[in-house]
Amino acid sequence: MARNYLHTLFSDAARAAQAADGSREAYARMEAGADGEPDLLGGAEAAFIGARDSFYLASVTPDGWPYVQHRGGPTGFLKVLEGNRLGFADYRGNRQHVSTSNLVADPRVSLFLIDYPGRRRLKILGRARIISADEEPGLVAALLPDGYRAQAERAYLIDVVGFDWNCPQHITPRFTEAELADQLQPLLNELTDLRSEVERLRNAAPIAPSEDRP
Repeated sequence: MARNYLHTLFSDAARAAQAADGSREAYARMEAGADGEPDLLGGAEAAFIGARDSFYLASVTPDGWPYVQHRGGPTGFLKVLEGNRLGFADYRGNRQHVSTSNLVADPRVSLFLIDYPGRRRLKILGRARIISADEEPGLVAALLPDGYRAQAERAYLIDVVGFDWNCPQHITPRFTEAELADQLQPLLNELTDLRSEVERLRNAAPIAPSEDRP
């Protein structure tokens, strides 16, 4: 359930707007029972997270500006850890350090994960901290995706506060090259078989005698 997710995000102003719009009663039922305890990730959430190869990470600058960053890697690079926690290894990038520095002042983050072919999305709230490879090399190394040749400089650990599954409306299906290859392979196999059959029939057809020219 997304009780704590909604309870965390619904301000008094949001609840007043819901009341004016007629949606407050429904959302009040969804919030009912929220006691500040985190929404616990379950098997469905773990499977969804493990199948993603990218997500969006939002943080806030010390001046209050929202900042959204795309994070990508091999499928499953964002890992579900014990204690309702997520983690991923961080590599040398453009060295702007915007997200990294934001978390020093305010650890609160929001994650947005999308399955475009399946038209599903998962929103996550959490508190993040950064561990350098010098501090805990074993932990950082454990978050490296299998077979991924890169040197991690740090790791992000995110304690999940809440999550919510969003509706599929307006999610346009999009497919990666690998996903398209899986779907197209049967058609390519059939095309290869058809070409082979056409070539066999051509070779088996009798050669018509040529007409004598005057």
